[in-house]
Amino acid sequence: MAAGVITPDSENIRIKGLSGSLDAVLVAACFHLHPRDYFIVMHDREEAAYFQNDLQQLLGREIYLFPMSYKRPYEYEETENANVLMRTEVLNLIVTKREPHIIVSYPEALSEKVINRRSLTSNTFQVTIGSALDTAFLEEFLHTYDFEKTDFVYEAGQFAVRGGIIDVFSYAHELPYRIELWGNEVESIRSFDPASQLSVEQHDRVNLIPDVQTRLIKEERQSLFQFLPNDTILWFKDYQLTQDVIQQSFDKADASFHKILSSSGNAPVALKPVELFEDAGGFRGQTESFRKVEFGNRFSIPKAKTFEWSSSAQPLFSKNFELLAGNLINLQEQGFTNFIAAEMPRQLERLTSIFEELHPDLRFTPLEFPLHQGFVDQNLKLTCYTDHQIFERFHRYHAREKFSKSKALTLRELHTLQPGDFVTHIDHGIGKFAGLEKKEVNGHEQEAIRLVYRDDDV
Repeated sequence: MAAGVITPDSENIRIKGLSGSLDAVLVAACFHLHPRDYFIVMHDREEAAYFQNDLQQLLGREIYLFPMSYKRPYEYEETENANVLMRTEVLNLIVTKREPHIIVSYPEALSEKVINRRSLTSNTFQVTIGSALDTAFLEEFLHTYDFEKTDFVYEAGQFAVRGGIIDVFSYAHELPYRIELWGNEVESIRSFDPASQLSVEQHDRVNLIPDVQTRLIKEERQSLFQFLPNDTILWFKDYQLTQDVIQQSFDKADASFHKILSSSGNAPVALKPVELFEDAGGFRGQTESFRKVEFGNRFSIPKAKTFEWSSSAQPLFSKNFELLAGNLINLQEQGFTNFIAAEMPRQLERLTSIFEELHPDLRFTPLEFPLHQGFVDQNLKLTCYTDHQIFERFHRYHAREKFSKSKALTLRELHTLQPGDFVTHIDHGIGKFAGLEKKEVNGHEQEAIRLVYRDDDV
C-alpha cells in the first residue's frame, strides 16, 4: 500500500489513521520505493528527534535534523554551536547533494531565515584530493572567518596544523576533517572522531564553511524552501500548526526588535525581523509550489487525495507477560505477523524465554534496533511492539555527541598532569593518569594517554 501513497504525480496527499511509529515506517517505505528528497516537519524539536531516530533505524542511513540555531530571537550569545553546525550542514548538503536525502525539522527552526545560496557558495572553501593547497593561504582563510587555532580540534570553528597535517572542524559536517599533504598536494582527506582521534570515513573533497549564523549575519537571508529542489516532497504532521508557530515566532522576534530599538534610542543596532525571520504569509507563499503530504490528526491542506489507514497504538500491558503473550497469540491466529523491536539483543532473548514458558506456539520476528512507539497495522496485518513499552522503561532518542571546551583536555593541561593525578574519561569515568605511551593506530604511530583503573585495568 505504501507504493501507492507517494508516486511521481503532483497531487497533495493526506494520510489518516497512523499510530505510533507507523508514520516513520510509512515514510521509510515510500522513500525506499521512490527515492527522492523529503523534507519532514514535526510538531516540535523532541518529536522531530524521535522521528529522525526512527528513520535512521529503519533505513540504515543518515537522516538530517534541521534545528533552530538559538534559544530566543535576537539573543545571539545564546546560540547552540551544535545546532548552528547542523543547520549549515543541511544547507551544504542541499547545495552539493548527489543523491536523495531526508531532512527532519520543526516549525521554530523554519521561522529563521537562512543565508542565501550565493553567499554560502562564495564563503565556502573546497579542498579536493590531488589539488594544490598552500598551508599559509588556508590558515589566512580560516583566520579571516574567525576559526580558532588550537592544539587539538574538538568543536566547530577550530583548526590545528602539525607539519603536513591540517585538522579543521568545519560548520558543514558533524565531525572534523584531517587533511594530509604531500608537499603542497592534498594526499588524503578523512573525517575523524575528536575523542579517539580515529579515522571514520575517507573523502574525495570537503567544503570548509564558517559560522554562517554570526560571521555572515549581515548577508541577505532567504527562506529555507528557496534552497530546496522543486521536486522535494514536504511532509507535515500539521500544516496549520506549522503556520501558527511560525507566526508566533515572528511576533516574538518583532517584539524583541522593538524592545532593542526603544532601549537604543531608535538606533539601527539590529536587522529588522522581516530580514531574519519568516511569517505565516511568507511560509505559505514559499511552500505553495511544493507537493505536500499531511499525516497527523488534523488536516488543512486543500484538494488532497486521502488515504485511510486502520491502525492502533501499542496496548499497555503493565509488565503482565501473560496478557502480552495472549495478545500476540490472538493476533497471530488472526493472520498477523508480529515484530518486537529492541535496542539490546538480551531483551529479545528474555522475551523469547518468557514466551516459550507461557505460549510455546507464539512466534515473533525480532528487530535488533529501537523504535519510538509500537503499533498494530490492521491494513497489512502487522504488529510491531517495542521492548521499552513492554518493560515500561523510558526511551530517549540518540542525539549527536557534543564536544566542548569544558570537556576537552588541552595540550597545556596535559603537560601539567603528574602520574597518579585523577582524570575523567568521557566514556570510562575516573582513572589515574599514568603518562603517555606510543601506540600504532591504522598503521600510524600515535601518542596516547595511559589511564589506570581499578584492578589495574588500562
